[in-house]
Amino acid sequence: MTLQLNQIVPDFSVATTEGPIDFHDWIGDQWAILFSHPADFTPVCTTELGEASRLQPEFAARGVKLIGLSVDPLDDHLGWADDIRDTQGHALNFPLIADQDRIVSTAYGMVHPEADPKVTVRAVFVIDPQKRLRLSLTYPPSVGRNFDEILRVVDALQTSDRATVATPVNWRPGERVIIPPAVSDERARELFPQGWEAPRPYLRYTLLPS
Repeated sequence: MTLQLNQIVPDFSVATTEGPIDFHDWIGDQWAILFSHPADFTPVCTTELGEASRLQPEFAARGVKLIGLSVDPLDDHLGWADDIRDTQGHALNFPLIADQDRIVSTAYGMVHPEADPKVTVRAVFVIDPQKRLRLSLTYPPSVGRNFDEILRVVDALQTSDRATVATPVNWRPGERVIIPPAVSDERARELFPQGWEAPRPYLRYTLLPS
């Protein structure tokens, strides 16, 4: 199955390091980031989970829940959590799914046979409170993810939803945003009374109030 943007993501019931969950109920009215790991006790995954744990308070401040996944059993997850804490300096502080039967990884298309039929790729799914897929990323097993970029993407998505804007290249909070072409100048004057700069009619920059 190939998930497409704005589709409602599959629901599932699974065992995790923090107990059993029903995914949609667990998300509730918050955002969620589901990300997969090829295997337990692997070096790149260990660094990623340590970094995600370090940044978890930043995600939580934005109303975002983190949840990881590996196809290894729950007992392995619990032992691996000790290694993550000891080697990365940050204890695992979000649930890790034990997807031994590959129900979740199959439903979300996380196994790419041409890459490695035995493990999941490094997939990332950003899911909004309506349970819709807002962004997906796929990394090969050999390349660690950039969680600062994932945090930036969350800021961009939430800003876009809140203010009816788009975000330009390399955008960070506090920088100017773009008024989408679908918003007429008349409507833009209502939404953005602070005005805008338009080097081209289709390219309108504005700064949002703090």
